[in-house]
Amino acid sequence: MKNFKTILGTLLMTALIFTSCSSNDDGDIIITAPTAQEFADLKQNALDSRTQEFSFNAEDGSATFTSEKGVQITIQGSCLTLNGNGVTGQVNIKYIELFDRGNMITTNKTTMGMMQNGDKALLISGGEFFVEATQNGQILQTTCTVQLIIPSNLTGGTDNAMTLWKGRIDANDNLTWDEEEDGAGQGGVFAEGGSYFAFLNDFGWSNVDRFYNDPRPKTTILVGVPEDYDNTNSAVYLSYDGEDAGLANLDTFDNATKLFSEHYGQVPIGLECHIIFISEDNGNYRYAIKAVTIAANDIYTFTFAETSVVTEAQITAIINGLP
Repeated sequence: MKNFKTILGTLLMTALIFTSCSSNDDGDIIITAPTAQEFADLKQNALDSRTQEFSFNAEDGSATFTSEKGVQITIQGSCLTLNGNGVTGQVNIKYIELFDRGNMITTNKTTMGMMQNGDKALLISGGEFFVEATQNGQILQTTCTVQLIIPSNLTGGTDNAMTLWKGRIDANDNLTWDEEEDGAGQGGVFAEGGSYFAFLNDFGWSNVDRFYNDPRPKTTILVGVPEDYDNTNSAVYLSYDGEDAGLANLDTFDNATKLFSEHYGQVPIGLECHIIFISEDNGNYRYAIKAVTIAANDIYTFTFAETSVVTEAQITAIINGLP
């Protein structure tokens, strides 16, 4: 019976490894990589599932909404405009909040901040937020600040080094954060009484953040992914051990070498972290994770046989369960 259980366990592990791949008559694995659109749809579906919606009448003046996580969003109806003109009537608010690595990875909303020299480095987040106001499907603007009151215990407690950042998404769907010029008060953020008070100058993506601080020498790393995968149908992320509210990504891909790169040289040598490969497979997530200690100019490689397929809920839990 003991031998039977051992054989059964081996068979189950083998079946898991080869989930969602097929073989030809010679027994070779045939990899069917997703299209760029399928991968994009996967990320958009995750974002849609995290979208909260509110509505109010613009003539009612100030409106405050409380999110699922307890964030208070205050919008002044009299400040809303369309093409420079004030609006009246019903206004719809779209709101997204992301606080942990699992939700950041499924939506591809990482915490990479722009440094003064043009490089990008990891930010530790007090929350990523998207706020948008529309009327009859048209996007509105605001002439005054939108206030967020964010419980700081959602990201491990108050950190007075936090400042406000504005997000922008590039053609490759990567999110980069630029620090707001005014780092405190109106147009910025301050901490008081267990909450962050953030004042957003306009709608879109905003973040309460600070740069990850590590005095050790830095390096670049390269990561290879399975054949037929690239930056259009997959992504590679870095999860720093001990940092639950930050997620880095390798945002460049060399078509000649087939390697993802952290080409800014901002990864600390000696850092204990997890490298994560993510892609799509029939509406689910194909992934693999490597626990590594960073050495100078390392090259890491994922093979297809190392990947597994899980649901969105499962990958979120797996990523949030990392050290």
